[in-house]
Amino acid sequence: MNTKSLSASIGAFAVAAALASCGSSEEPASESAAETTQSAEAVSEEYNEADVGYVSGMAMHHQQAVEMSEILLEKDGIDPEVSTLAEDIRAAQGPEMEQMDAWLEAWGETEHADHEDMEGMDSMEGMSGMDGMMSEDELSQLQDSTGTEASRLFLEQMIAHHEGAVSSAQDHLDTGQNPEALELSDTIIADQQAEIEEMETLLEDL
Repeated sequence: MNTKSLSASIGAFAVAAALASCGSSEEPASESAAETTQSAEAVSEEYNEADVGYVSGMAMHHQQAVEMSEILLEKDGIDPEVSTLAEDIRAAQGPEMEQMDAWLEAWGETEHADHEDMEGMDSMEGMSGMDGMMSEDELSQLQDSTGTEASRLFLEQMIAHHEGAVSSAQDHLDTGQNPEALELSDTIIADQQAEIEEMETLLEDL
């Protein structure tokens, strides 16, 4: 009886220990994930004027790309592949824009993050060399277009928009200092060049 009781006690202890071990292993993993998220959101305090001008300009550039995508997605009769592309652009550039605004705030450059009112801005010329912005007239043309013409116009405008972003990102790689902003420039170049090629193919197929 005593031997069986001892064996049962040992077995129960082993199970409890195993469960305790599993519980303790989950807590560091959770803490590690939180630390990873925090580090991903952090931005280096090392930056220069080129970073500020580029980030503020690119945030506004992204805002217009999101606006153009939303204009298209509100329309009926749009080519499904073009609609999917517009959804992808909105999904990718929205969070990047928020990230850049957070960087400007962290740097104490909040005056550069105020780009909610774009009225009257026909282009980004003169703002860190940011190119590819659509004028109010061009946005109105997209707004008024329908069907296949809307798909075509969106692709043509977004190709020019992306080309401007790629050019500005390439310039930033030569002049910027902040490591996170430079990494974003690399990402923008790779992603938007790939989308330019995709849009050129879609144009040919319309």
